[in-house]
Amino acid sequence: MNKLIPIGADHAGFALKQAVINHLSSKGYEMEDFGCHSEESIDYPDFGHPVADKVESNPGMLGILICGSGNGINMTANKHQGIRSALCWNKELAQLAREHNNANIIALPARFVSEDEALEMVDVFLSTAFEGGRHERRVNKIACAIG
Repeated sequence: MNKLIPIGADHAGFALKQAVINHLSSKGYEMEDFGCHSEESIDYPDFGHPVADKVESNPGMLGILICGSGNGINMTANKHQGIRSALCWNKELAQLAREHNNANIIALPARFVSEDEALEMVDVFLSTAFEGGRHERRVNKIACAIG
């Protein structure tokens, strides 16, 4: 698994983003922080799109996005054809997102989970492999037909 993890957040997710960066850095991961860099109000797409671009252009890479509810930044990432971003609020969902959906970005709702819960979800997300099999057939059907 790629040890470089792109991460981004809006102002509501800034503090949790910093905690995730510290946690993963202590475990030997290299973090690419796409911002934001303060709690000053900003627009989540400005940080969701660059993380999604990075993950989309690097097969096998996993990313992390954080905003207040997790919804807006998750919706932003999922506009990218090669992204399967999963909004998670417990470790079981994080595990299933990887095992069954081959999610390549986890979206966290900073206002609805504790720091400990978020760190546990990130650890599970990064350490869980895609099961493939029947799930691969389903994942392959997610992409939209163009034209």
